[in-house]
Amino acid sequence: MTADPAPRGDRIAKVLSRAGIASRREAERMIEAGRVTVNGRAITSPALNVTDRDRIAVDGKDVSAPEPPRLWLYHKPTGLVTTDRDEKGRETIYDTLPEDLPRVMSVGRLDLNSEGLLLLTNDGGIKRKLELPSTGWLRRYRVRVNGRPTDDTLEPLRKGITAEGERFQPMQVTLDRQQRANAWLTIGLREGRNREIRRALAEVGLTVNRLIRVSYGPFQLGDLKPGAVEEVRRRVMRDQLGLQPTDTEADKNTAPAGQNRPKSVKRARPPRGNSGGARRPAARK
Repeated sequence: MTADPAPRGDRIAKVLSRAGIASRREAERMIEAGRVTVNGRAITSPALNVTDRDRIAVDGKDVSAPEPPRLWLYHKPTGLVTTDRDEKGRETIYDTLPEDLPRVMSVGRLDLNSEGLLLLTNDGGIKRKLELPSTGWLRRYRVRVNGRPTDDTLEPLRKGITAEGERFQPMQVTLDRQQRANAWLTIGLREGRNREIRRALAEVGLTVNRLIRVSYGPFQLGDLKPGAVEEVRRRVMRDQLGLQPTDTEADKNTAPAGQNRPKSVKRARPPRGNSGGARRPAARK
């Protein structure tokens, strides 16, 4: 008996993710909520394959073909929430991103009171790849704590510690300097659990009063100013992530030097005191 041929195209949630609408899981929730139509008909199940001949819309807006994968460095200031919308009405990173930035998703999160490097991408596949625990990229933080820690204080973190019943992997911890009542630490970890550093340090009696992410794998915060966005060159992104050039990019490689550089992005608006209307990404959950 001959097996049924595999369905053509890709799952609808994958297509929405590739187009930068949302992650696959978020796209599935949007579908279940009836916000997605295919060829003019609303769907409520993600168990559907689509091809480039199908017309897809979210909240009544057509979904365009996905752009080539892109990646940006963003210096997240404190006081912003790393979500599309906040149930408490707090300002989000998407309210302050530059107007000419396309629809993007954050790679992981930084909590309200944390600052520093946050990666942004227009491609759901890159987002998943960078967030997978198996990727194992080192995330490095500069952390200021209240107290006078010693190496003995920090040793449990290096061995792996349990906080609130949750086991954390060993961290790389360096005591940099004591500054009056505070101490500066450099901490590296390879997982990104919720408030992991704050919870782990609280377990050894230290309170975090400033936390800055300075790198995510090979990508560095450097001298990027708070609120600023900088695109990673596509060749650098492909090399670091092991991606193949798209057909469009391959064509661009034949252009004269300098014509395929990433498009510059305007500086973000200040995160507070914005008198204009807030810009949220289109077709979000």
